[in-house]
Amino acid sequence: MSDQTGRREQSHRHDQTRRRSSMRTAVVWQVLHEALDRRARTVGRDVLDVLDAGGGTGNLAVPIARLGHRVTVVDPSPDALAALERRAAEAGVTSLVRACQGDTHGLFDVVEPDAADVVLCHGVLEVVEDPAGDLAHIVRALRAGGTLSLLAANRTGAVLARALAGHFEQARHVLGDPDGRWGTADPMPRRFAVADLIDLVAKAGLEAGPVHAIRVFADLVPGVLVDDPASFDALLALEHAAAEQPEYRALATQLHLLATKSGG
Repeated sequence: MSDQTGRREQSHRHDQTRRRSSMRTAVVWQVLHEALDRRARTVGRDVLDVLDAGGGTGNLAVPIARLGHRVTVVDPSPDALAALERRAAEAGVTSLVRACQGDTHGLFDVVEPDAADVVLCHGVLEVVEDPAGDLAHIVRALRAGGTLSLLAANRTGAVLARALAGHFEQARHVLGDPDGRWGTADPMPRRFAVADLIDLVAKAGLEAGPVHAIRVFADLVPGVLVDDPASFDALLALEHAAAEQPEYRALATQLHLLATKSGG
């Protein structure tokens, strides 16, 4: 293989990775961007304090910092935080991004309570031992009137995904499993229904807002369609259109919920 051919293939793989990442985050980012704008108008400040609990490598933290907001990312992985710092440096937002090693239990060892205008809790409740307790703990970081962005795996979507993959016994197992798992080999410790998430935020003292369906079609259609630049824009537009329609929540890989802390 020539160096030129190798570079072309490497560039092609990079483009595929970028498109898949964009497909995973585009709808969440649009909803979150609008929520940040609303919060900024409400508090009368251009710069918000944002906490990303479990934010990893900064897929959302760095774009938020690009908007001019201060973002603290708390994550247990030093490797993820190192990648976050590199990404922030490449984006020129190092001064706005703070990386802290920690988890939900030790959250207030590294951040202050009642100090964040917006808190992101994405992909966290699936893996903690006590989702209700951990969410209530995380919510303590929110100021009165602040916004929680909650993203979690959808149990009904897992049923459809396993069935379409031909794993019918696994699909049936999800239906009856209290954690929404398809078996002992399932890498996802827990999945949620819409009602579960609404109940969790209510118990944490928040008022639930809109719920969006995330990755309704992208994880069901052949991967070649996600990777194909000719079909990508149409598929992404379809994802945006379906996200706000309640009947498509059952099909989605993930559910995104916004909630508000009382007061403020």
